[in-house]
Amino acid sequence: MVGELESIYDPAWAESWDAVGLVCGDPAAEVRRVLFAVDPTAAVAAEAVEWGANLIVTHHPLYLRGVTSVAATTYKGRLVHTMIKNDVALFTAHTNADVADPGVSDALARAVGLTGPLTPLLPSAGDP
Repeated sequence: MVGELESIYDPAWAESWDAVGLVCGDPAAEVRRVLFAVDPTAAVAAEAVEWGANLIVTHHPLYLRGVTSVAATTYKGRLVHTMIKNDVALFTAHTNADVADPGVSDALARAVGLTGPLTPLLPSAGDP
């Protein structure tokens, strides 16, 4: 499943500061149910466990900076422990999903009523 997601939201498209891709979980594990969310929160993880999801795909990353611990004594550590204990993987597609064509930015533009061709306000130098 990770390969399929990365083929749609290429990690190379992410901004240099961003943290995208598989956060926790086994990339070889079978995925039968996927829960999509904006943010990786305790409520999202609880819903995934209750619903029987094997994978959570979020837009916003759980971690943007390196960490030295995922101890369950911290909020994010508890979240990682909950997901791992329940065989729920977490995958993030953030700025790489924003620039995909079509991507998150396109969906948001359509949701607020923009019509016609959509072009970036600030095109990347390598892909105008």
